[in-house]
Amino acid sequence: MTENWVKILTMVLAAALLTACERGTRDLEQWVAETLRTPGAEIDPIPPVTTPEIVSYVAFDLRDPFQRRVARAEEPVEEVAAGAALRPDPDRRREFLENFPLDTLRMVGTLEIEGTNFALVRDNDNVVHRVSEGNHMGSNHGRVVRVGRDRVELVELIEDPRGGWMERRAQVVMAEN
Repeated sequence: MTENWVKILTMVLAAALLTACERGTRDLEQWVAETLRTPGAEIDPIPPVTTPEIVSYVAFDLRDPFQRRVARAEEPVEEVAAGAALRPDPDRRREFLENFPLDTLRMVGTLEIEGTNFALVRDNDNVVHRVSEGNHMGSNHGRVVRVGRDRVELVELIEDPRGGWMERRAQVVMAEN
């Protein structure tokens, strides 16, 4: 007998659901009819395409504004005659601080051991290195010529436009932190 009640209950529920579905499409059909009766608005024309002004880049020889500033002693550059042997030593083993541009290095202190002055230089990985005269640092073959209380002075070798090499003085000053 319970099977009969389950069948009857299933048929009543199916009939109720079918009557509910039949009623739901009339309001949708009315809305579509009203929308089709209203006139469409005019569409704005597409704006004309304007050609941008062509601008030549003329600041190629200025300092890169996205790199930290390095205090440099911009002294006159010493040029050497074409026959002279001023050039980087290709056989010299590169030191670790030569992997970093000079403007990413920061002097954070000094140290004196047995009469030798050392500068404490922090790289951009926050590792502190000990540097003395004769060490190399920076990506332009910079050789440390003097370690002062508040700065490290270097001589860099840079390539000139004619393919030769020239010296340029630079310095890394004590960080203000």
